[in-house]
Order: sequence, then C-alpha cells, then structure tokens
Amino acid sequence: MPNSLIFVYKWARQWSRIGLLASLGVVVAAQSILVDIPLSLQLGIALVALLIGIPHGAIDHLITIPRTSRRKFIAYIVGYILIAILAGWAIASWNLLGFQIVVLMSALHFGFGDAAYRNEETVYLKEDKFPLWVEGAYAIPAGFLPVVLPLTDARTLDALERIQPTLINWAGDSSDAIRSYTMVLGVASILLLIVTRYYSHALDLGLLFLLAVIAPPLIAFAVYFGFWHAIRHTARLVPKLDSAMREIEKGNPKRAIAAAVIPGLYAIAGTFALAAALMIASPDKFSSSMLWSTLVIIWALTVPHMATTSRFDFAAFKK
Repeated sequence: MPNSLIFVYKWARQWSRIGLLASLGVVVAAQSILVDIPLSLQLGIALVALLIGIPHGAIDHLITIPRTSRRKFIAYIVGYILIAILAGWAIASWNLLGFQIVVLMSALHFGFGDAAYRNEETVYLKEDKFPLWVEGAYAIPAGFLPVVLPLTDARTLDALERIQPTLINWAGDSSDAIRSYTMVLGVASILLLIVTRYYSHALDLGLLFLLAVIAPPLIAFAVYFGFWHAIRHTARLVPKLDSAMREIEKGNPKRAIAAAVIPGLYAIAGTFALAAALMIASPDKFSSSMLWSTLVIIWALTVPHMATTSRFDFAAFKK
C-alpha cells in the first residue's frame, strides 16, 4: 500500500511539471509563428484549462463529512452551497473588492496547498517532513507567482477589458510595485532554496516563475490551475477517499487516481450550465462572457473549498 501511494504523489509531481513545460512549449511555438496569440484563442485555451481543473474541488463533501451521518452530510452540502452563492453574489456585485479578496485568498490557498502536498509526500516516502521555514519560503511564492504575476502583466489589460472592464485597475497605482515585490520574493526564495539544497522546491518555483512571465496571463493562470494545482490536489484526495484507498490496497494506483477524478467530473457540465444560466438571468453582471461567468463560479467555490481543505493543509505541517 505505501508503494502505491508513493506512486500517486510522484505521478502528481511528474505530470504537473510535464503539463506546465508542455504548455510553455506550445505557447513559445505559437508565439514564434503568430507573434501574438489572438485574444479569442487565449480565452478559449483558458476556459478549457480552467474546466479541467474544476473536478478536483468538486468532491469536498466526500472527504469532509462521513456518510454515516446523513443529517451532518446534508447540513454540510447546504452550508457549502450557501457560502458559494454568497461569495459569487459578492464578486458579481462588487467586482473590484470581491476580486481583490479572492486574489489574496487564492494565492494563500494555492501556495500552502502545494506546500502541504510536498510535506504529505514525505510521509509516504518515510522521510522527515520539511522544516517549517522551508515550507514558508516555498508556500508564499508558490501561491503568489502564478496569481499575482499574470494579473500585473501589461498584457492583462486587453484580457480584462474583454472579460470584465471594472477589474482593469484592480491594484490601483500599486500594480508595478506589487509585481516587483512578487518577482523579488520569487527570485530570493529560489536562491535560498538552492543554497540550502532544496533543489526540488527551487525547481517548482522556477517553473512557476517561467510560466507566469512567458505565457499570456490568461493562459498562465489557467494552465497553473488545471495542470498544476488540480493534479497535485487530486493526489492529496486519494488517501482521503475510501474508494481510492480500496484500489491502493489492491495495488492499483492508477485506478485510485481515477477514483479521485471521476466523482468530480459532473462539476464540469454543472459549471457550463450554471455559467450559461447566469449569462441569461443577469446579463448586466455577466454580459456575454462565458469565461467571466466560469471564473465567478470558480472563485465563489474557492471560498468554501479553501475552508474545507485548510484543516488538511495545516495538518500536513504538523511534526
């Protein structure tokens, strides 16, 4: 069983890196041919990558509340949905403030979630957990690089104007300063991790840095969400799902991964349907942008999702 779980975590580390590098290769090739990738193509790629990442957060109810208590299970589902609805309404109604809160919240969630994944991996490798300072030096830039750098990229203006014009000045006059601080933080953390011989952590941050500065902003974040964060979070779901662990006990790690993915696939169709419904029901808030509607749904679900997974993240840092 331990060997199968090691395979799952190594699979996530390997394929998240391969997915990011392959995406960068496609972007570089496209830019060399087209010079600038058309915004419509960027929007399409971003939408697909975002949808690929949705299933990983769609099974929180399966890993949080035991099915033995029907009342608690139903209460959790109702509470989860209500929080998501309130968050979505706030983002759609107060675009700027809601967006700023989600940016900070998402960066912390992504960074500490990735650091927790790295620490959980050491458990199944039977190695010592990483020192807290290493996890901090890794977690902060691991979350802020893929979120803040794309949003402060000059190329973001055209995309935001197309998606939601009210977000163009989301950082006010501090956009350049925020970008500079984030880049300095990223470089300093990479150098620190190299000097202290935490090469794998440094490699991860280096890849995230490259993706954020080379790929068009929309593609950069979507690729990170769908091919990095979602893959690593999926690996973390396996030990928490009974169906997946049954496959692990049988020595079938690939089937265990599938057991953590398949239950959340319904959320892709649900997101499409809900996004379309939002566009029809409230065109003043969602205009005709499927991507904006999808982003609002993802951000809204991030609020209860982050609250649900935070206790697993904190547990991963305990000695």
